[in-house]
Amino acid sequence: MRPIVEVMKLCPVIPVLVIDRLEDAAPMARALVAGGLTVLEVTLRTPVALAAIAAMKEAAPEAIVGAGTVNNAALLADAAKAGAEFIVAPGLTESLANAARAHDLPLLPGVSSAGDIMRGLDLGLTAFKFFPAETSGGAPAIKALEGPFAGLNICPTGGVTLANAPSYLALDSVRCVGGSWVVPKDAVKAGDWARVTELAAEAAALKR
Repeated sequence: MRPIVEVMKLCPVIPVLVIDRLEDAAPMARALVAGGLTVLEVTLRTPVALAAIAAMKEAAPEAIVGAGTVNNAALLADAAKAGAEFIVAPGLTESLANAARAHDLPLLPGVSSAGDIMRGLDLGLTAFKFFPAETSGGAPAIKALEGPFAGLNICPTGGVTLANAPSYLALDSVRCVGGSWVVPKDAVKAGDWARVTELAAEAAALKR
């Protein structure tokens, strides 16, 4: 498995995917990869999410497919069985960190405060999802946290858009951002994968 920081550096945007229909997984993966986004986060919010991870890996072998919205060790174990190559969590607990270590899975846990980061550092982590980014202070909050915490690797997620992504990517600690705008629900419903590819290409071109 690639270390999580290496995964974060591969693309400026990690699409945050909510997949309702399993049949959408394969064409979605191919469309995103065609646009240049090869790191995909499938959120475990729907009944087909675990199966979608396997379907995406089969449809786009060059993609690195991870599981998001992993709230506990049991979900992490399920994601590992499904073939997830990294784990994204909305928060951080010691049991989740230990489970990721036991399964040898890269972990990107959510933080929103100095205390969260300190707990993560105590657990040997240096990479974090800043979540929910916009309502937790946005880019100015991350810039403030860079002062006391050198060497962080941050992926802001939550309210990130094409318009505000550059303000995050300009920060020293930010390696990538997470966003759902590259896969609009109406495009998925219509099967408009060309539009998804166009949005992915636009996101992939963002500078860090």
